[in-house]
Amino acid sequence: MTDGSVYLDHAATTPLDRRVLEAMLPHLGGAAAGGNPSSLHGAGAGAREAVEAARAEVAALVGARPAEIFFTSGGTEGDNLAVLGLAAARRGKRHVVVSAVEHAAVRGAAAHLESRGYDVTRLGVDADGRVSPDALADALRQDTALVAVMWANNEVGTVQPVAELAGLCEERGVPFHADAVQAAGRLPIDVSRVPVSTLAVSSHKLYGPQGVGALYVREGVEVAPIVFGGGQEGGLRSGTENVAGIVGFGAAARLASEEMGYRARHEEGLRELLLRGALALPGVRLNGHRSERLSNNVHLCVDGVEAESLVLFLDALGYAVGSGSACASSSAGHKASPVLLAMGRGEDEAFSAVRVTVGKDSTRGEVEGFLGAFSAAVSQLRELSPLYASS
Repeated sequence: MTDGSVYLDHAATTPLDRRVLEAMLPHLGGAAAGGNPSSLHGAGAGAREAVEAARAEVAALVGARPAEIFFTSGGTEGDNLAVLGLAAARRGKRHVVVSAVEHAAVRGAAAHLESRGYDVTRLGVDADGRVSPDALADALRQDTALVAVMWANNEVGTVQPVAELAGLCEERGVPFHADAVQAAGRLPIDVSRVPVSTLAVSSHKLYGPQGVGALYVREGVEVAPIVFGGGQEGGLRSGTENVAGIVGFGAAARLASEEMGYRARHEEGLRELLLRGALALPGVRLNGHRSERLSNNVHLCVDGVEAESLVLFLDALGYAVGSGSACASSSAGHKASPVLLAMGRGEDEAFSAVRVTVGKDSTRGEVEGFLGAFSAAVSQLRELSPLYASS
């Protein structure tokens, strides 16, 4: 971070990798800049070639064929396109199943369908935030249009049994969408082995630029467009492609594929150091599955402390962390996390939750420094809390 603070909020966004920026620069004002991929002239052909090269790199990250990758503006658009597009394509099917711990993009799309007369089943989860395959099997109906369960949760980091869940849907002929925004680049994903129908990924979660993502659509799966215009991206997502962003996304996907093993081991070591230090404090508890979780995610409830106060206190001490989902934190109003409530946490616990997420360039020294600041911040905030002091 350029301001000297220690950045521990990689689930919200990741810093742009220098190597990714270098790949983008020719398309941001260099010799390759300015071409529209839809144009027939040489500049357009160059832009189109760059987009197709990036498409192949993103496809390789998730085990797809390039023709199955459609570029979007990010994870939210990808989730919306999958949920709304699958539902629209399944004419006569008016039932949708989503997990209760989905990203707001999926929850919002499901609520929109519900307002249009669809019947929405929201699958509950266990205390660790995991969906039961048996519960999904029981929820499926003859008129089920689609199922959406995220690969890994953006708040608590729990990894879902996606292969088993998608397999159940495949057996019943029901399309399965997975939000893999947090998982891609941290977990091996191979759609040639896991029968998901659609899969959303986002560039800025794996050290690429913001404002670009992709939706994988398995060959033969019908998804109706929700944006209409010039017919770009095979007619599924009209609009002139963001060439520089897509090139950066491709570079980020290639680097993630090449470095995934190292990054995961590095992050897991720092995650465990964080957990040991944080859980040694009284009244601090881990949220999410202990082992089936993202390599970089530590999500904690801190008794006697209000999360936003803790985040601001830590920021003043030079450490940037999150309070739940960055998307939810920026919305109007102050609401308890639906994810934590679905996991059985009380509202007081939900309002005390902080998310610390390390990255590929985080260091042991930064984590150790954070633990000292975290202990001091929790202690001082508890001293200021009349409810905690009297308990």
